[in-house]
Amino acid sequence: MKIQHVDTAYIHQTWPLVQDVIKWALDYQTDYTLEHVKTFLSNGSWMLIVAADDSGIRGAAVVNFVNRPNDRVAFIVAMGGKLISSKETFADFSALLKAFGATYIEGAARESIARLWTRYGLEEKYRIVGVKI
Repeated sequence: MKIQHVDTAYIHQTWPLVQDVIKWALDYQTDYTLEHVKTFLSNGSWMLIVAADDSGIRGAAVVNFVNRPNDRVAFIVAMGGKLISSKETFADFSALLKAFGATYIEGAARESIARLWTRYGLEEKYRIVGVKI
């Protein structure tokens, strides 16, 4: 499986191939709609990363880069399909993020995904809670 980013110029061509996987991933949060994600991807604010093999795209991730004082954080907004399904694909994913300057990977994840990601060295950093006022 090859992990690669999708250049902003190709978001609209790739979108029909990944929108269902991204929609599924977004079902577990309330901050963004599918249209929000498409807008942020198409204007270059966020990055689309796909996992593909000879049969086509198998998984997708949406990443927002955030520069903090000590790290350039690759924040995973949404991930679905078979993108990170082994230590090898996680290593490839990490290398790609590092090539874009990331020094740290972070993401808000439901409990089951958080448990999965601990297999690849991620640790729970904090829990995010919120209330609309």
